[in-house]
Amino acid sequence: MTSRPTGIAIVTTVVLYIFVAAGAVVMLLPFYWMIVSSLMSLQDILARPPVWLPRVPQWQNYSELTRALPIARIYTNSILVTVTITLLVLFTSSYTGFGFAKYRFPGRDALFAMILTTMMVPFFLLLIPVFFIVQKLGWVDTYLGLIVPNAVTAYGIFLMRQFILGIPDELLDAARMDGSSELGIYWRIVIPLSGPALAALAILAFLYHWNSFLWPLVVIHSEDLWTIPIGLNSLRIYASSTDTLDLQMAGATVAVIPVVLVFLALQRYFIQGITLSGLKG
Repeated sequence: MTSRPTGIAIVTTVVLYIFVAAGAVVMLLPFYWMIVSSLMSLQDILARPPVWLPRVPQWQNYSELTRALPIARIYTNSILVTVTITLLVLFTSSYTGFGFAKYRFPGRDALFAMILTTMMVPFFLLLIPVFFIVQKLGWVDTYLGLIVPNAVTAYGIFLMRQFILGIPDELLDAARMDGSSELGIYWRIVIPLSGPALAALAILAFLYHWNSFLWPLVVIHSEDLWTIPIGLNSLRIYASSTDTLDLQMAGATVAVIPVVLVFLALQRYFIQGITLSGLKG
């Protein structure tokens, strides 16, 4: 027989749900305000006390946004750059993680420790030397300058290495006995079994590089290569900073759509990938 929940258990559950609901409201409130304010007039956005619903939806904010910015162009740039970086990060992280997890070679642990130490170095300290290298290669104000410096990430290598450690060595040995090459083992066994970790890494990489501002600001000079964050930042000089709040909210709403779609597509793997990556190693 199953025991019925006690009064204390019921109260605890109710309180827990209340806290979770309150946390969800706090987290979602900025997104709600962003969306509704993108349909407000400037007067409603600046009104005190705040107006929580647009009195008259201002759909023209979005059409005005397309006149203020080459929105199609910067959207295309952001998608091209972010998707390319994400795919490169998935490849370099999984392939390198596979090497560190399943192969023994001199200096392996020391090299892995050196890679991990780079996670503790602020990007601001690396900005000037990385820009110097990119400049010497002639990649300033090019797609290569935006993409290549971000193609490898220490966190991605760490995440994939931890996950791949959980794949049984016997499975890989059986594939070798069947005549599979090491590249075949990576592509046919490791990659399919690493789906949750790859999905988690894809979300993190896509979100980070879609919102990346500092590096594109440094390496991009021409308007033709603007990404979403750079384009939205330019709205500050389109008029005064407060005069474009409605356009900024419309731009932010448009910008967040791909991130939401990627997360919804991969969310079921996200927590699983993050959790399993820390079980072994």
